[in-house]
Amino acid sequence: MISIIQRVSEANVSVDGITIGAIDQGIMALVAVEKEDSEKQADRLLERILNYRIFADADDKMNLSLRDIEGGLLIVPQFTLAADTQKGNRPSFASAATPEKGRQLFDYFRQRAETIYPASRFGRFGADMKVSLINDGPVTFTLRVV
Repeated sequence: MISIIQRVSEANVSVDGITIGAIDQGIMALVAVEKEDSEKQADRLLERILNYRIFADADDKMNLSLRDIEGGLLIVPQFTLAADTQKGNRPSFASAATPEKGRQLFDYFRQRAETIYPASRFGRFGADMKVSLINDGPVTFTLRVV
């Protein structure tokens, strides 16, 4: 699984003009599922997101995690992260999971996040979403678990 995480001061996602998820300070995570991914990768990715130390401590060093600051987590499915962009002018999605598998694993990821981190909010798999955020820093990382 692949995720782009961004430290944000606020973020929200809407579908058809209706906000379906919003957070204040925290992490906005774009998440993609690849063909070989399983619940094991989903669990590992969620733990990495929750424990990744990207928030400043009292000495202004990135030593605090999302859990430490009790921030919000906005998780947005984005299959395009699984694109192969190594050659040509058009991305290949050969490594991306099928829509059925992607939905199944995203639903699992969502259920796990809701269970272990109640401050989680979500985009909608397969929807045409509009995402707004204020990136704090900017601080952005790519996380990949295999």
